[in-house]
Amino acid sequence: MRGAGAGRVRVKTAKNRSAQSTRWLQRQLNDPYVRQAKAEGWRSRAAFKLIELDETFGLLKGARTVVDLGVAPGGWAQVVRKRVPQAKVVGIDLLPVDPIEGVTLLQMDFMGDAAEAALAEALGDAPDLVLSDMAANTVGHAQTDHLRTMALVEAAVWFAVEHLKPGGAFVAKVFAGGTDKELLVLLKRNFTVVKHAKPPASRKGSSEWYVIAQGFKGRADAGVGDSPSAGQADPQP
Repeated sequence: MRGAGAGRVRVKTAKNRSAQSTRWLQRQLNDPYVRQAKAEGWRSRAAFKLIELDETFGLLKGARTVVDLGVAPGGWAQVVRKRVPQAKVVGIDLLPVDPIEGVTLLQMDFMGDAAEAALAEALGDAPDLVLSDMAANTVGHAQTDHLRTMALVEAAVWFAVEHLKPGGAFVAKVFAGGTDKELLVLLKRNFTVVKHAKPPASRKGSSEWYVIAQGFKGRADAGVGDSPSAGQADPQP
C-alpha cells in the first residue's frame, strides 16, 4: 500500500476526547488505506476491500446489474461505477447517502417489508451481482454481535438466491467463525463455488471476513433441505 512508510501521526486534540475516540482517530490518521482513499476520492477505505476482492475473484467482469446492500457511505458503489461504468447500480441503506453519479440510492431498511419490492422495481432486471458489506451495530458482546450481523447476511443470501441471474455472484461480510452452517449449505446448493477471503485492506485486528459465492445455479435449486454435495467450498476462517 502506497504511503505505508510515512511517519506516525499523533492526535493533537485528545484533551477533550474519550480514550476510545482518541484510539479510533489515531488509527484513522495512521491508516495508509484511509490516506489513499482520501487521495483517490473514495468515500471510505472499504473501497479497497472490493477492489482487492475483484482482483482476486473477477467479481465485476461482465457485470451489468449490481445491487449494493448497506451502501453507505458509498465506497463500494463508487468502485462498481469506475470499474464497470456501463453497469446499472442500485444501493440501499437505512442511512442517508450523498448522491453518486449513475447509482440509484434507496434510503430504507433492507430488513423492512417494502425493501425487496423497491429494489426489484429500481433494478428493472435480475442482478448478476449482489454485494453486502452490511454489519449490525455492535454492542460489545462478541456472540451477540456475530448473531446480529449473521441475521443481515441471511437476509442478503436469500435476496441473492431469489433474484440473481443464473451465473451470478454474491459477496457478503461475515465475521470470524465464517458463515453459519445452514447458510453455507444454502450457498453451496445454489452456487458452484463458495470461498472465504480476507482482503489485505481488512484490518489485521478485525474479525471480518468475506464469503464469495460464484456461479449461481438458478432458482430451481433454492433451498436448504438437502445435502450440498454439488458445489465447492473452502474451509471456513
